[in-house]
Amino acid sequence: MDSPAFFGINVPAGFHLAWETALNPKESEMNATARIQKIQSCTGVVVGVDIAESVFQLCEADTSWRRRGSHRLSRTQFERWFDNRDVALVIMEACGTAHHWARWLQRRGIDVELLPPHYVRAYVKRNKTDAADAAALLEAARCADIQAVRIKTVEQQALQALHRTRSMWMGWRTATINAMRGACREAGLQVSKGAKAGLSQMGKLIADEQSAIPALLRNTMKSMLEEVRQLEVRIDGIEKELKALVPHSEPCQLLQSVPGVGLLTTTAMAAATGGDVTHFKDSRGFACWFGITPKEHSSGQKRKLGRISKQGDTYLRMLLVHGARSVLKAAAAAQAQGKPLDALKRWALQVQARTCHNKAACALANKLARICYACLRDKKPYQAKLA
Repeated sequence: MDSPAFFGINVPAGFHLAWETALNPKESEMNATARIQKIQSCTGVVVGVDIAESVFQLCEADTSWRRRGSHRLSRTQFERWFDNRDVALVIMEACGTAHHWARWLQRRGIDVELLPPHYVRAYVKRNKTDAADAAALLEAARCADIQAVRIKTVEQQALQALHRTRSMWMGWRTATINAMRGACREAGLQVSKGAKAGLSQMGKLIADEQSAIPALLRNTMKSMLEEVRQLEVRIDGIEKELKALVPHSEPCQLLQSVPGVGLLTTTAMAAATGGDVTHFKDSRGFACWFGITPKEHSSGQKRKLGRISKQGDTYLRMLLVHGARSVLKAAAAAQAQGKPLDALKRWALQVQARTCHNKAACALANKLARICYACLRDKKPYQAKLA
C-alpha cells in the first residue's frame, strides 16, 4: 500500500496517477480575473456544460464570450465531442458527477471550472431550461467575484462517501429503535431512555414469551433487533476504517489537537478541504463556508446581524456544533470541580452565561472552525492558553 502525500489516505498504488492528475493546482489557484485574462489570450473555445444523468447540454463560445452554438448530447456523444476540438475551458456547476467529469477533462489536458450552483442561478434568463442553464454558466464565469469550487480527488469523495454512509446507517438505526419503542408502548410496556439501555430492555422483552408483546409481532421485532445489531457492526467498521487513516494524515493529526474536534470531524474536514485552506480569504470566510456566521441585513447606518446562515456543508456544521457542546459540558464540569480553565473554555462559559446554551454552542463552533483554519494554514497544532 502506498500513501499519497496530500492528507495521507492509504490507497492502492494504481490510484497514484489519478490522485496526482486531479491535484493539478494550476487553474484552481488562479483568481477569476486572471482566468478571464488567460481565456482572452487563448485560441480555443469556452464551453458551458449543464450536466444530467444521460443528457449533456453544451453552450459553445469563443474567447471573446460570443456564443457560437448549442449542442444537446448523450453520454457517448459527450465523451467523443472533445476529441477533435480545441477547448480552452469547460465550465460546469459543482453538482452531482461534476468532479468526476472535471477530472476526466483534466486528464485530456482541458482546464475546468466548477462554479457554485446558487451563484449561477442568478444568470439564468427567463424560463429555466438546460440550454438556458448552459448559457448562464458562460455568463457567471465572466464574473470576477465568483470563486470556483476546488475539484475533489477520488480519494476525497470516497472518504466523504464513508461519512455519508455512516450517517445514513445511523438514521436507519435511530428510526428502527424508535419504531420498536412505539410498538412496546402500544403493548403497555415502558422502555428506558437511551439507545443502549433501551435495546437491552427490549431484547429481554422480545426473548420473554410471557411478556406483553403480541405473538404476531414478536418475530418482526426480533428481525428489527437483529437489523439494529447489524447496523451497529457496520457503523463500527466504518469508524475503524476512519481511525486507521488518521496516523497517516498530517492534517487529521493537526485537527485532533483542537478541543471538541474528534475522529469524525477531522476526517470529514480533511475530505472536504483536502487539508489545504489557502483558497479561503481568511478564517471568517472558512467559518462562513460552514454556515455558522450570522446572516446580515444592513442598510445605511443600521447594521443588523441575525441567526446563523446555515449555508454550506450541513454535515460538517452539525459535527462542529456537537463538538462545541462537548467542550461546553467539559468546561462546566471542570468549573464545578474547581479545576483551572483555559482561555477558550472560560470564554465559552462567559458567552453561555450572558446568552443561552444553544447560542453559546454556535458561537463556540464558529471559533472552533477558525482555530481549525489556523491549524491547517500554519501547519501547527492547537496550543491551549490558560486564562
